[in-house]
Formats: sequence, C-alpha cells, structure tokens
Amino acid sequence: MNAPVSSPSFGQSIWLVTERELGSKLRSKSFVISTVVMFVIVLAAVLWAGFASQTDSRTPIAVTSETAAAVDGNDAFDVIDAATADEARELVRSGDVDAALVPGGAEPLGFTVVFDDEASNTLLQQLSIAPEVEVLNPGGTDGFLRYIIAIAFGGVFFAAALTFGTTIATSVVEEKQTRVVELLISAIPTRALLAGKVLGNTILAMGQIVGIAAVAVVGLTVTGQDFLIAGLGGPIAWFAVFFLFGFVLLAALFAAAGAMVSRQEDIGPTITPLTYIVMAPYFLVIFFNDNPVVLTIMSYVPFSAPVGMPVRIFVGEAQWWEPLLALVVMLAACIAAILVGAKIYENSLLRMGARVKLREALSR
Repeated sequence: MNAPVSSPSFGQSIWLVTERELGSKLRSKSFVISTVVMFVIVLAAVLWAGFASQTDSRTPIAVTSETAAAVDGNDAFDVIDAATADEARELVRSGDVDAALVPGGAEPLGFTVVFDDEASNTLLQQLSIAPEVEVLNPGGTDGFLRYIIAIAFGGVFFAAALTFGTTIATSVVEEKQTRVVELLISAIPTRALLAGKVLGNTILAMGQIVGIAAVAVVGLTVTGQDFLIAGLGGPIAWFAVFFLFGFVLLAALFAAAGAMVSRQEDIGPTITPLTYIVMAPYFLVIFFNDNPVVLTIMSYVPFSAPVGMPVRIFVGEAQWWEPLLALVVMLAACIAAILVGAKIYENSLLRMGARVKLREALSR
C-alpha cells in the first residue's frame, strides 16, 4: 500500500506560496523590463544631476593686473588675464569673454566695465560689493539637495509600495474570479496563503530597493559625488528598515482589500483609500520638506515614517533615539494591520458576488 501523502506544515505552505509569487513575477517579461527601465532611469537621473552640478557656469571676464583685485575670490567669474586694457577690450570684441574690467572710472571702484553690445545687469550685480556674511548654522544642508533627497525617498516609497500593493490586490481578485483560490485553500491554510503573498512581494519590493540603492551608488561614484555616499549611508539603511515593515503593513491591507471583491472591475474603489495613504508621504515631502514640524509628525506616522524619518536623519534633525522609537511604533502598527488584514482576508476570500462590506468582514 502507498503511504499517505502528508500535508505541508504551516511554514512549508507559506514558502510554497512565496515561491509561486516570486516565480510568477520573475517569469513576467513586463515585470523584468519595467524593473530594468526603472534602474536605467534612476542611473540616468543621478548621472545627469552629477554632471550638471559639475558644469562650469561661471561668467568669463577679462582683467588686467590693475583690476584683478576687484574679482579676486569671486566664484561667479572665470577670470582671464590680459596684459593691457586694449587686449582686454579685444577679448570682449572677439567674444572670448562677456566683459572686461579696465583701469579708470569713478572712485571708489577705480575700474570700468566693458561690454560688447549691451550691458548685463546680472554681471553688474555679481560685481557689486558684497557684505561680510555670518552663517549661524554652518552644518545645515543645502536647500536644493534637501529637496532632491526628500523627493527621492518619497518617490521610491510611492512607486514600490503602490506597484506591489496593487499587484497583491489584483492577484487575490484574479484567484477568486477564476476559482483557483478554492483549490489553494483546500491544500493550505488561508493565513498561510496570505503570508506567502505578503512575503513573496516583500522580497521583490526589497530587491528593487536594494537595486535602486546600488545603481544610485554607482552613479554617485562615477560623477565623483563621494561625499553624498557617505552622508546617505545611514538614511538609506533606515529607509530600507522602515520600508520593510511599512510595506508588510500595506501589503496585508492590500490583500484584504482584494479579498473583499470578486471581479477586477470592482477593485478600484476598494483600494482607493490605500492608494491615497501611499501617495500622501510623497506629496507631503514635496511641499513640506523644509518644515521640521511636518517632518517630525511624518516620522512617527506608520504610513509616512519610511519617508519622513530618513529625510530627518539625512539633514541631521533627528536625535539618535528617534528612529528607534519610530520603529517601535511602526512594529506595533504592522502587527495590528496584519491581524486586521488577516481577519478581513479569511472572512471575505470565499464570498462571491457583491462586494463584502468592511463591517461584515470584521464582524465574523
């Protein structure tokens, strides 16, 4: 007699579903192509930003030995030395420089600015005598760099969470619509099916995050922006940690939302609230990346902590203990979301027809 086939354990069931999720995605040409395209876009953006920042945008200007002191130390100009005032004027006529400083003129300046056909107000403003500057916070982060980093964290979180979250919800609905789910739960526990879906898509999402980080490091290295690599190491590591738990939280809710409907046409309204939750951190960092109060609140809200906390760490506004406290809050919210999502998923998965109301999904 043949020995009876034993059912897989709970852990084995989870891994079977995880492998199924990973295999279906990695065999999908659209997924592979979109991932490669995303990496290329990230690399191109980093390279463009790096090379653009190295572009010499200084204004070429000719000076003589008598007028050189007027632009000494002024980084706005590419200074070209001329032996005489006539040689400086000739450089202007030939178009080699935009202007020339020649001796003469009213005191206290003691020089005349020579243009070819039209005076440039911008250049004249650059020549203005500047007051001595005192910086109260010399360790502060450049505003534009702060904005770019905030947008980068927000955009990566938004794209990855929404892409894979929607994938999970769509997969659940497809299995319900084709009745495949009935075969699956006859062989493995419902919660194992949910856990496998969440784990498989979490691995894929984290893979993309690691890939994006690697591509960004390559781009920064090629363009000589090593100082950014050193400054971004900690924030990127914390982003990965917060993203991991934040995505698990969202994945459980997306799976629950998918289980509440039986047709692909009905999934839109169900996942819309979750879509808004994923979009919120992205738009918040666009408009409030320089607002410490908003960023602090974002750091402790589970849905926005993966964006808010790394930005605050990068600009030096977060105390050493704040990421740890925010992570505790995130873990508590993650556990709560998994429990709620699992209950909705179990109570709604086999119900066909009209959309299951949230109250009914939670009450059984």
